[in-house]
Amino acid sequence: MKARARTEMHKIALTLICALVLNGGYAQDIHFSQFYQVPQLINPSLAGVFNGDFRAIVNFRDQWSNVAPYKTYSLGVDGGLFKKKLKDKYIGAGLFIYQDVAGDSRLSTTQVNLSLSSIITINKSHNIAAGLQGGFAQRKLDEADLRWGAQYDGDGYAPAIASGESGIYENYAFGDLSMGVSWSYGKGSTNISSNDHLGANAGIAVYHLNTPKQGLDLEKLHREFIAHAGLNIGLKGSSLAFLPALLYLQQGPLNEISAGGMIRHTIKEESKYTGLMKETAVLLGAYYRVGDAFIPSFMFEMASFAVGISYDVNMSSLKEATNGAGGFEISFKYITPNPFKYGKGTKYTPMM
Repeated sequence: MKARARTEMHKIALTLICALVLNGGYAQDIHFSQFYQVPQLINPSLAGVFNGDFRAIVNFRDQWSNVAPYKTYSLGVDGGLFKKKLKDKYIGAGLFIYQDVAGDSRLSTTQVNLSLSSIITINKSHNIAAGLQGGFAQRKLDEADLRWGAQYDGDGYAPAIASGESGIYENYAFGDLSMGVSWSYGKGSTNISSNDHLGANAGIAVYHLNTPKQGLDLEKLHREFIAHAGLNIGLKGSSLAFLPALLYLQQGPLNEISAGGMIRHTIKEESKYTGLMKETAVLLGAYYRVGDAFIPSFMFEMASFAVGISYDVNMSSLKEATNGAGGFEISFKYITPNPFKYGKGTKYTPMM
């Protein structure tokens, strides 16, 4: 009974925290620990910036599942248009859809975004891009599962007791507008076996330019400022590459810093002439979200496919309320044509 009561108190604590954040107008955007797998959530100008013609990425995040579950789903598809028709430039286009469902009250946000970017090739190594993103979002709350103080008696929660509360939150929809710019650099290996490639990417973006209202009785959504950077450094004479990355977000009074990296080990290279052997690699590393979580991460790549897995080890003041539970995350990526085709793309420029 004590353990059950403790769990109930943890749920109440988390619910109160979420309610205070929501009612204070400081609702923060969704985030993924695998931020390198959600380019359109990081910067609209990254739509179409990759080795290939078409890319699809699916993400799923499950946080605090044993106390007050937070689940986030996303689907992103993007590609480059008119690459053959336009000289030294092309158009990037993308679609990004996500849904976030928070806690027992199932406070959900569903958003659909369209991205359009212009990518200009400065020379064979440097590209710059600028992008716009427009979308439509809806927020809603399922009040049926909310628990109120008036519904607790001496023995605990009693659902038969009337809460005395109704209509505390109205479903609301709003439009959204964002923009960003980015730069990328890529220098391939001098030959297939040298592994002396170097790639880099950096950018800044502003989300919620129009500061949309979150609901009829709530404040406007704060603009979110994002800065990101990353490297892909081949360790010469080995099968290894180092991929460090940094992400900074600022939204109203809230901020987030994530930093870390992964080591990529090429298990098998693409066949140079036949293409029958597909490049295969594993990536292993970790990231740290300052003041919040340590994030061990793993990724497996084979030809056009990649799967990433990470887990947030909670290190914040909420670790007691969450019983130490963090967030499990998985991503699936598909790129066509194979970015490692015929050994020419074995060392791709990182997204960030």
